[in-house]
Amino acid sequence: MIKRIKHSLGYLIEKSAQHKTSKAEENLLDHFAFTEFKKSKWDDASMGNSDEVSQNIYKGIQLHIAKKKIFSPYLKYMAAASILFLVGLGILYKPSASIEKQLTFKTASSPKSIRLSDGTKIYLAANSSFQYPARFKGDERKVSLLKGNAFFDVAKDKKHPFIIQSGPIKTRVVGTSFHIQFSKSKCEVLVVTGKVNVSTKDQSVDLVPHEEALFSGDKLTKLAIDKSLSINWYNTDITLNQATLKQVITILQYKYGVTFSCKNEAVLTTPVTVFIEKNASLDSVLKQINYITNLKFSTYDGIIQVN
Repeated sequence: MIKRIKHSLGYLIEKSAQHKTSKAEENLLDHFAFTEFKKSKWDDASMGNSDEVSQNIYKGIQLHIAKKKIFSPYLKYMAAASILFLVGLGILYKPSASIEKQLTFKTASSPKSIRLSDGTKIYLAANSSFQYPARFKGDERKVSLLKGNAFFDVAKDKKHPFIIQSGPIKTRVVGTSFHIQFSKSKCEVLVVTGKVNVSTKDQSVDLVPHEEALFSGDKLTKLAIDKSLSINWYNTDITLNQATLKQVITILQYKYGVTFSCKNEAVLTTPVTVFIEKNASLDSVLKQINYITNLKFSTYDGIIQVN
């Protein structure tokens, strides 16, 4: 039936363009155009400008009949009505999330958070960038972590999986919470709650709480993680009792989007007790560690050197 409707419309409009329609056929087209136009609705936000769309349809018809003609306002109007009729049948227009306007959320020297249209909460580390649509449409909720680190608290929706693209890494969930750390050299996904699937073009791993996927050197590996990392350190105060300096540094790297370098790796096993307030600056935390351990921190080219 659909093919017959589309064929009939194309045939009559083509015939009209060639001035070969009978008076009865012209009356039929005229009646059809006005009737369908009145009962159909056009959504500029999702379907584009109606005039532009109808012109494109008309141009397509002209190309099909391979003849150059002066654009007729009547045929332009009919083309718009025809497309609306097919939209009403649900056979021509299918919303696509890929054409949704993308917004970008960036952070500078401190973490920030944002709530998406589906209720998902994103906590973005310092020096990070995240891209998302104003509203989710289609079968999947797609976003991108362009750089840096983030904690995702995803709203549950079994019918619409939540997908994060981080370079070559795709993280797919329904409703759960996890960390992603994304840089030029690697990507890490650490699961706090629920189940998470992490994949590349030809590799895939499934994760549960206290597991992580590490992508480095074109290899995707599943590893166990320290439970101290299985928290949302962006949205709460943190007390680390007798944690190793390595554990503390790992959390600081996630929270503040920085990189540490330590020439003497033996100091990384040093036990420290540190209290990190939710909105504490990195400088204040480093001063606290310096007071406890007497270690010094200096920054060169964006890398914090532990001395």
